[in-house]
Amino acid sequence: MLPILLDKYFVNQNIWRYKEGKNMGKTAFIFPGQGAQYVGMGRDFYETFPVCREVIDKASEISGLDLKTICFEENEKINITEYTQIAMLAVEAAILKALEERGITPDAAGGLSLGEYGALIASKAMTMEDAFAVVRKRGIFMQEAVPTGGAMSAVLGTEASVIEKICQETEGIVSIANYNCPGQIVITGEAQSVEKASEALKAAGAKRVIPLKVSGPFHSKMLTGAGEKLGEVLKDVVLQEVEVPYTTNVTAQYVKNKEEIKDLLVAQVSSSVRWQQCAETMIADGVDTFVEIGPGKTLSGFMRKINRNVKVINIQTVEDFEKAVEELQQEM
Repeated sequence: MLPILLDKYFVNQNIWRYKEGKNMGKTAFIFPGQGAQYVGMGRDFYETFPVCREVIDKASEISGLDLKTICFEENEKINITEYTQIAMLAVEAAILKALEERGITPDAAGGLSLGEYGALIASKAMTMEDAFAVVRKRGIFMQEAVPTGGAMSAVLGTEASVIEKICQETEGIVSIANYNCPGQIVITGEAQSVEKASEALKAAGAKRVIPLKVSGPFHSKMLTGAGEKLGEVLKDVVLQEVEVPYTTNVTAQYVKNKEEIKDLLVAQVSSSVRWQQCAETMIADGVDTFVEIGPGKTLSGFMRKINRNVKVINIQTVEDFEKAVEELQQEM
């Protein structure tokens, strides 16, 4: 008889999980950020699963918005920051709760920008209800803080060190907003400075520099005020112990202590989103399966460029969900 290999085991809701005869890596839930939204996102979950209906209705109640209309019907609000953020999080949380109802839970979690709040809910450090209230305010503060003269551009085919150096040497405010994946980095800041940095990057050999159609210079120090306002809201939020470690965009390291969370969420508004580094941290920790939860396939695309050896599962429809549950349950 072959020995039972306990290569992967952990306690989750007092259940020991193990696999006989083969190594098991870890599974991470990852959550996309603003920009992945689309009309109709989450509708099939709302119509299929009572738990998803409860989550989206609760998010509507807490935010004071009709999220069914914003998410499911043609409208302009879905692409406006103060509405996009809470709508995205409501859909992500609904899918997360449906997975938990089937007994599927992660070993780690992470999210890109707004998506970090999905990871926070998965970590159990912040309740879903508190996350909805905080993100509603976050979206409003970021929308209000958007200054005139801000811009963002995607830089393709250039090393991060080159981009960092050019941003530092460019006059005015310009910095890296997102480290998405190898060969794709986004810069942000004052429009004139972003343009100057873009020209310098082209001269330095950037494959392409693409201006983004966004409403402001997100994840730049021009959004510091929005983060400070968010800090005031977070003072009233009671956090719990972190049950599932999650990576923060600010440092790209795991958050395991609840005392760190509020300061990191404040800083995140105006700091670089280190998504590539977050993914690499989880991979180094043994994560070999990433489950993207929410609209679009943005993170799935990034993960394939970060490391082609990991498995990536995308869940944005009920059909995706059922296939993913079957696959993940077989690995438990």
